[in-house]
Amino acid sequence: QVQLVESGGGLVQAGGSLRLSCAASGLTFGSYATGWFRQIPGKEREFVAAISRGGAMTHYTDSVKGRFTISRDNAKNTVYLQMNSLKSEDTAAYHCAAKAANKPQEDKGYEYWGQGTQVIVSS
Repeated sequence: QVQLVESGGGLVQAGGSLRLSCAASGLTFGSYATGWFRQIPGKEREFVAAISRGGAMTHYTDSVKGRFTISRDNAKNTVYLQMNSLKSEDTAAYHCAAKAANKPQEDKGYEYWGQGTQVIVSS
């Protein structure tokens, strides 16, 4: 059974930083591209960032470029999202996802999803 478990969310002041982690099990992690998405209640899920299987290729939505960094450690079956210079508009539930297709530049096709971790940025 595939599981993706996020952690690291919390309450932070605007301008602060958080690092999210997503631990994967039940799949050959290095064979999957992984991504982060976020969702606010009542709004559509939004793509945030993605990384290729080996970590060489990354892709970000424009609103987080220069502030967020996605990375992965295949030995630990974990993907990370370092979030700096946080803004109130970054407040959302953050979900990680995995897909077999090694196309991080496409924000679709994700097969497995985590339950999410809440990030609240106070202004």
